[in-house]
Amino acid sequence: MKDFNYFAPTEIVFGCGVLKEAGAQTARFGKKAIIVTDNRLPGFGDGFKRLCDSLEAAGVSYVHFDGVIPNPTTDVVTAGANMAKEFGAEVAIGMGGGSSMDTAKAIAVEATHEGSAWNYLHYTAGPTEKTLPIIAISTTAGTGSQTTPCAVITNTEKLDKSAIWHKNIFPRVAIVDPELTATMPASVTAQTGFDAFCHNFEAYLSVNTNPLVEAMAIDAIERIAVNLPKVLEDGRDMEARSEMAWADTLGGLTNASAGVTLPHGLGMQVGGHCPHVTHGQALAAIYPAFTRYTYESAKEKFDKVGAIFDPSVDACTAIDNFLKKINLFIDFKSLNVTKEDLRAIADCGQVLGDYKNNPKVATIEEMYDILLDCYER
Repeated sequence: MKDFNYFAPTEIVFGCGVLKEAGAQTARFGKKAIIVTDNRLPGFGDGFKRLCDSLEAAGVSYVHFDGVIPNPTTDVVTAGANMAKEFGAEVAIGMGGGSSMDTAKAIAVEATHEGSAWNYLHYTAGPTEKTLPIIAISTTAGTGSQTTPCAVITNTEKLDKSAIWHKNIFPRVAIVDPELTATMPASVTAQTGFDAFCHNFEAYLSVNTNPLVEAMAIDAIERIAVNLPKVLEDGRDMEARSEMAWADTLGGLTNASAGVTLPHGLGMQVGGHCPHVTHGQALAAIYPAFTRYTYESAKEKFDKVGAIFDPSVDACTAIDNFLKKINLFIDFKSLNVTKEDLRAIADCGQVLGDYKNNPKVATIEEMYDILLDCYER
């Protein structure tokens, strides 16, 4: 066994109904909060109201920034940071999917530092301990952002999607209430659920993995294989929703330690160049070619995961069949991504270091070939 470190400082509050604890958890860190969401509050059911009621009961005042968009941009972060500064926010609460939680993290940085959040990306010294404390409340089950030191943002001027990656943006508390996921549409459930699989599978494959990550990742994948199809059949199956919420949280913990690999680095660039494509869609389009590119370099691990889905076929086919089962066996042509887009995406494929974690490290031209294989199927 190789030596390794594991660091996961986020306190996890998990279970149906735990949203009621949000106010008391927030009050531990400050009495003035900025709540960060997108503008689709009906998608939370009555969750937003319950959050506000909990904050008020704990004596926490708040402002609400609802400007989050998919593939959140530096402009969005700046607008939220300006609101936070004007209000004197002491805590940032991200409620929603990965976009909302990541935006809250970036706002927590920009509201307390010189310049913009973009100045604190993963290749810099990163944000300091002045960063606002962050409370993450997940309403999807896939991004894992509630337990990661990562905030993904897009610079629209540069057509660049990158990330802050630093211990100072780990959420202090993750509130994971599976009841908040019950209103997710089937398409969002599938896309975020597949993202949860990817986080765990790629952390399992990563050259930076360790025995703790491997154990958590396999546990999460087993839960996803059984429960993602269940929630797609019945979105109100709260036991299956709870299993997916936990697998998602495990995906954050595995990703935070071992990182992700080639598909995520390419998928991030898809989002930067073609923001109409969701992260889950980009991953789903890339995976059939990625698995075949990488299989021989991690055969034992692929076979173990493939057997979880279907031991009667090879691992790559088993993952293909799972994508078909959740209605995500898609290609870039159907997502309105052109071959010219794919060339530009490949040319930026090494901007993020995720590709270096892959058992087989791809060149730019190999990335382009992988993406072309995903253009039409």
